[in-house]
Amino acid sequence: MAKMRITEALKSGRILISDGAWGTFLQEKGMKPGECPEAWCLDRPDDVLDIAKGYIAAGADMIETDSFGGTCFKLEHYHLADKVGALNEAAAKISRKAAGNSQWVIASIGPTGKMLAMGDVTEEEFYDAFKEQAVALEKGGADAACIETMSDIEEAVQAIKAVKENTKLEVICTFTFEKTVQGTYRTMMGVSPEDAVEAAVAAGADIVGPNCGNGIERMIDIVKTMRAANKTIPILVHANAGLPVNVGGVTTFPETPSDMAARIPQMIQAGANIIGGCCGTTPDHITAMKKAVEAYQAKR
Repeated sequence: MAKMRITEALKSGRILISDGAWGTFLQEKGMKPGECPEAWCLDRPDDVLDIAKGYIAAGADMIETDSFGGTCFKLEHYHLADKVGALNEAAAKISRKAAGNSQWVIASIGPTGKMLAMGDVTEEEFYDAFKEQAVALEKGGADAACIETMSDIEEAVQAIKAVKENTKLEVICTFTFEKTVQGTYRTMMGVSPEDAVEAAVAAGADIVGPNCGNGIERMIDIVKTMRAANKTIPILVHANAGLPVNVGGVTTFPETPSDMAARIPQMIQAGANIIGGCCGTTPDHITAMKKAVEAYQAKR
């Protein structure tokens, strides 16, 4: 395990670097459309470990786990609902092996795909599903739970409570926002950055932020809004490498490592405490952002 909690490390004024995209690399290693990414933690652990090691070597202070879709609700699509414990524990163990004792493992917990508003799930079922996943991730050696890509406050709140009440993991909660025609940002369910921060902190989140859906320039605006809503809560941001572009039938992300690194001073000034990447980002992006953070802090 890492020597101190993430929030304790941040109190010294450090800006920490997280990792980048995982799905892209799983695909590069042969994952087929419709295949369960989490199953690789048992079936092809060396390939998953290679991804985690790549981000540690790139300079990441923390890495996620191959467990984004690790709830029973997601795994049931692959007839693996009975493997929640085994898959999530294995995911955490793999990232723990790569991280060693000096870096943190922030275990990925994604949305279930279920919606309270549609009546296809209850709050208790949300809670139980996230509890099952979180307990297994902690058993595997995670330091924190990264509840990410959330759009619905009710689901996020149940996930936060399930982790806080059943484990000792720190809780990170991030939401995915889209820019509206009015120029503001909202999740798919209409949640504003301000409302997301308020609800997540009230539920017990230790760290909040935005992830996915936007390149680093737009993320700066979102982070500013979140920081204005709460002056003290640590903020993590996982930006895409720009907005996706279809080139010859292939989805690509246009922002280069130097493009993203150039925005790091603005991101820090906006209020970010942990900076990493989401879709389209690579170890090269993480290395470039790490160097930019170090250069910024050296001038202070």
